[in-house]
Amino acid sequence: MELPALMCRYADRFAALSSGKHHVGSPLGAWLVLALAAPAASGELADEIADALGADVDTAHHAASELLAHPHPAVSAAAAAWRRDGPPGLDQWLATLPAEVETGGVPTQDQADAWARDHTLGLIHRFPLNTEESAVLLASALAARVTWATPFEIADAADLLGPWSTTLHRVLRASRLLGHTAFIANTERAGLVAVHSALADDLEVTSVIADPAVAAADVLAAAHEIAAAEGHARAGPGAVSLFDLPIGENAQWTITEERAEERGERVDALLPAWSASSEHDLLTEASLGFVAAGDALQQLAGLPHPAKAVQSAVARYGRRGFEAAAVTVLGIPASGRVARPSGPYRTATLRFGHPYAVVATALGSTPGDPWQGLPVFAAWIAEPDDAQD
Repeated sequence: MELPALMCRYADRFAALSSGKHHVGSPLGAWLVLALAAPAASGELADEIADALGADVDTAHHAASELLAHPHPAVSAAAAAWRRDGPPGLDQWLATLPAEVETGGVPTQDQADAWARDHTLGLIHRFPLNTEESAVLLASALAARVTWATPFEIADAADLLGPWSTTLHRVLRASRLLGHTAFIANTERAGLVAVHSALADDLEVTSVIADPAVAAADVLAAAHEIAAAEGHARAGPGAVSLFDLPIGENAQWTITEERAEERGERVDALLPAWSASSEHDLLTEASLGFVAAGDALQQLAGLPHPAKAVQSAVARYGRRGFEAAAVTVLGIPASGRVARPSGPYRTATLRFGHPYAVVATALGSTPGDPWQGLPVFAAWIAEPDDAQD
């Protein structure tokens, strides 16, 4: 099982939650909860969950256990399963959880909020569900805070061109900086796209922008494909030569040509800083598997009330680094409230001047590391910020 490929598949379904709006989320955080919940299901519910996971229940559950058992140096990962005294039907499922999953009684809201803060580097202050109304809770928390190998330079936003050049004052410039890679690639879902990757210790954050007419879901899918490709910063999957493209300007780049002593090409990039905070109702998209997982836990617990499944996520991208966190929760309410669903030399300047996709990918620290190439966070950027020193 190639976990990065499965995560790209799941992220494609996750993208349906946002419909092209400015957002951030963690498909991996949701997938982890679903994989841990999967052994609670049987029959058709198990089949639905396996379809969402992209793998059989046992394989996905083992993969989730491996991620929790082998912490990544740049990604904090935690999980918890809590229940109130009573439903004995949950005992067999709880026994399947790996040792790294915290278990016990349902915490108070203050305790759950503290758990969220502790496991997201203080980025998320409130647990997404009301614990006082919950009989069963299964949660995951992911967080990362990294510093770029080399900070961006600051540039005048007018250089960005496009609509954002008049609403911003300063943007980020990557011009042959160590730890920054930029290229133009041809993708199946989004056609020709501009790509920039910023490298930090054990984490790489890839930004991908396409023609404005391309649907957000297709740009996000292309971004995941590029980000999950091992070694893409060096090889650039689908990368095209500037000499195969016309000279001139479009919405994603400007290509110029001049005479030089040696034939060559160079790619620079301009991007806005950005931040995002999102709440996702995971039950509104049945293909994510949480409807089936909620039904399975509800049946085991013997409770009459429908499940709730939500994710809170935040992220910030700036001159010196990147930080992001997500808390995903699947819960069964104790109350009756219902959840809401030599020659020419060419230079290209890539301009991230309209909405685009971002994917943060974990880099393996040891041979066989289960985190290698794994997309951890994804975002659609439609509301940029001014760059700050």
